[in-house]
Amino acid sequence: MSNSTYVLDGKLLVSAGARFLNYIIDLFIFFIILIAIGAMIGILSALFGLTGLAAWMDGLGDLGWNVIAIIVSLVYYITMEALFGRTVGKFVTGCIVVDENGKKPDFGTIVKRSLCRCIPFDALTFLGGSRGWHDSISETYVVSKKALDEEIKTFHEFNLIGVEEAN
Repeated sequence: MSNSTYVLDGKLLVSAGARFLNYIIDLFIFFIILIAIGAMIGILSALFGLTGLAAWMDGLGDLGWNVIAIIVSLVYYITMEALFGRTVGKFVTGCIVVDENGKKPDFGTIVKRSLCRCIPFDALTFLGGSRGWHDSISETYVVSKKALDEEIKTFHEFNLIGVEEAN
């Protein structure tokens, strides 16, 4: 059996349009999560008379809400991409995050990728090409899952050419 390793082909990268759609869908999910958190806090404070919690929410200000938004965003992206290699947006568009060998990145790489999303204007960087800063810095790629699966299958079948079958 061959010991060669699959290396990602650049033709599998998804378009900037697909990346934009992923971003819009994930942004929509992010806002739903924020609204759900706010509603939960409101319901809990009303049910249990936690007036301090409601007062705390009112006093957060822009900085407090920005910190909460960053934390929610990091939790969303890290959880989804660490567990599935995909966010909701990527599930809808058929994309997946992989390393250069077409495999799911390790947890540390996913954390690095997610932290890079906090860089100002990162969301716009993929419009100049198909890879954004959070991709290039973390050495990850967003590709079509279906095309990747077919490419890896073909790669492994090609490597079996000339290999003797065990009887």
